[in-house]
Amino acid sequence: MQNLKWNNNKFARAKTVKVNRQATAQKLLQTELEKLPVEERLIVERFISRGRIARNVMREFDAQLTFGERMADRVAAIGGSWRFIGGFAVFLIVWMILNSVVLATRAYDPYPFILLNLILSCLAALQAPIIMMSQNRQAEIDRLQAQNDYEVNIKAELEILQLHEKINQLREQDWVGLVELQQQQIEMLGKISTEISLKNSPENEV
Repeated sequence: MQNLKWNNNKFARAKTVKVNRQATAQKLLQTELEKLPVEERLIVERFISRGRIARNVMREFDAQLTFGERMADRVAAIGGSWRFIGGFAVFLIVWMILNSVVLATRAYDPYPFILLNLILSCLAALQAPIIMMSQNRQAEIDRLQAQNDYEVNIKAELEILQLHEKINQLREQDWVGLVELQQQQIEMLGKISTEISLKNSPENEV
């Protein structure tokens, strides 16, 4: 019987907390939950149920990448590094020296290096879309990260507002307690004053 009563009290407190958190969310967002966008509604529902909102966006995004997308990101990372620039500059210098000095009489790509220009054009034509695909994915990651930051900020504001509400409630309860205590002290002082007056009255002196 006692356990049943304790469970009922626990359920009632949980229901009260849920209602209070829902009211806090409505107070902050200044609209009814049914009228909120889907994203904000999910945030409020997680706030009411005390669910977690923060997540690792990079880990979730990396788990969805295909093999081709991973290779594209790798190629874009290598193509945008100083190591690639230095290595490719060395390749160009060696190519031009071989075809203009070492193999001057039997060069396979004499000046103006038409084959080299063809290789560079093919490399640029392949590298450009790969870099663009990588940039598009980075933009998607930034968008997801910004969305996650927004959700976390909304939940943080809701938690702070809920904390302020609790502090205000405790302050009001303390104020009521202080008023009651002051009234009791006034009543006690009144009784003491009445007793002293009775003791000091002329009838008691006689």
